[in-house]
Amino acid sequence: MTEDGRSRRRREATPSLSLPQRPRRLRQSPALRRLVGETRLHPAELVLPMFVKEGIDEPVEIPSMPGVMQHTLDSLEVAAKEAVEAGVGGLMLFGVPTDKDEIGSGATDPEGILNVALRRLRDALGDSTVLMADLCLDEFTSHGHCGVLAEDGTVDNDATLLRYAEMAVVQAQSGAHVVGLSGMMDGQVAVCREALDAAGHTETVVLAYAAKYTSALYGPFRDAVESSLEGDRSTYQQDPGNAVEALREVRLDLAEGADIVMVKPALPYLDVVSAVAAESDVPVAAYQISGEMAMIEAAAAKGWIDRDRMIHEALTSIRRAGAQIILSYYAVEVARALRA
Repeated sequence: MTEDGRSRRRREATPSLSLPQRPRRLRQSPALRRLVGETRLHPAELVLPMFVKEGIDEPVEIPSMPGVMQHTLDSLEVAAKEAVEAGVGGLMLFGVPTDKDEIGSGATDPEGILNVALRRLRDALGDSTVLMADLCLDEFTSHGHCGVLAEDGTVDNDATLLRYAEMAVVQAQSGAHVVGLSGMMDGQVAVCREALDAAGHTETVVLAYAAKYTSALYGPFRDAVESSLEGDRSTYQQDPGNAVEALREVRLDLAEGADIVMVKPALPYLDVVSAVAAESDVPVAAYQISGEMAMIEAAAAKGWIDRDRMIHEALTSIRRAGAQIILSYYAVEVARALRA
């Protein structure tokens, strides 16, 4: 066949651009949509944040976070076991102490509520899940800031690092597989990694809240931990308009030895999640925070949205943006739905 003949046959075999393109063919049934789905949620990628409160006899529901509890030690263990049975990949634990002071002494007290709870869950669950601990002072300080205050009332970065180093070691000794550095202090990853290694906890994972933004969405969380915050955290958390700065923070945390990096909040910062995922050579996490949950619940209560669809859509968008790990108060509910 001549070259002209071959060219003619190729032209005849190529669909005319005048014909309608029909991408809807791949959407015509649930089975087809499942087959060609590009982004999937998996229970093992979900982490459940949990609150344990000192001095209560029964779990207390948090009004601004429907269905989320301040747990007793007993109810915490029951709920943690239920989460593991549902297939959730990890648990992130926050403590709510009875007493607070200027330096957050309860955070490093082996008998403080968070450390007691970590031991309780590690004994009950062993290595069947990934037990994570919030490493920050804000729940334990009388002023509600994430660090130690200087005489002028500002947060003293380097004095705070000494407290974080001690806190990391105590949490590891108490059974945490992962310490979650959420305070946004400069140098926190390096200091905690060095302290953990020096104490023999070389296998303890460091999860860095690398890009944590100052946000209006933290309100319900502050109810959950009964925050004593005076003022705001804009001098150490990131400005919402800054994305390049987030990448700088990530690079610094990676250089200091972070094993996982996280963006918080999630949904308003999907562009940052995507940029961090492109930059990072370690797993990327994102935290669907309390205010994100509260908006879904409030709109659903008004009948303005389909609650279940919105939950799944929000989590899928976070996963699509590049987060491999998602912290969400819906973790157990969604894990059960995915396995149904």
